[in-house]
Amino acid sequence: MKNFEQRLERLESLGEKIRSPELPLEEALKSFEEGIKLARSLEKDLEKAEGRVEILLNGPEDKAESKDPELGLFDAEG
Repeated sequence: MKNFEQRLERLESLGEKIRSPELPLEEALKSFEEGIKLARSLEKDLEKAEGRVEILLNGPEDKAESKDPELGLFDAEG
């Protein structure tokens, strides 16, 4: 499969193609369908990247806090 940037460029070119008034309806529909598939795959890739960024920003210390209540971090009395 093509990389993210190549798929994004393809999606942009499909958008331009669909806007052409000379494009036959059947070809426009095929381009639209391809564009929807590309947009969904790009969205999945972005969600994966966001998840990775969240993990990097939160770091492993947050995991230790949430898993080990004996560290005193969840003391309800303050």
